[in-house]
Amino acid sequence: MAVEITHVRYGATSKTESQIVAYQWRNPDDGHSGSSNKLIMVDRVENKRGTAYVETGGFRASVAVVRPDQGQPYLRTRADQAWTNNLLQLPEF
Repeated sequence: MAVEITHVRYGATSKTESQIVAYQWRNPDDGHSGSSNKLIMVDRVENKRGTAYVETGGFRASVAVVRPDQGQPYLRTRADQAWTNNLLQLPEF
C-alpha cells in the first residue's frame, strides 16, 4: 500500500529532513488518512510493508530511508536517482 505524505511536523527549530518527527499521510486508494511518527514511517518504508511518496506540482518523488553515521534514520525523497528535499516543501501540521 502506497501513501502520500501531505504534511510534516518538526521537532526542532531547524527544518531539515532529519528533524521531522511526524508525518501526516493519506492513502489515495481507500481515502484513509492519518499521522505517524518518524520511527513508524521509517520502519514502514525500510521493511517494505508499504511505500510512501510526495507529490508536488504533478511530480511524484519516492520516499526512502537515510541512515546517517550518527543519529536516527530518517526519510528523504528520491527522484531520478538523486536525493531531493520535497518533504521540506510540505505544510506543517
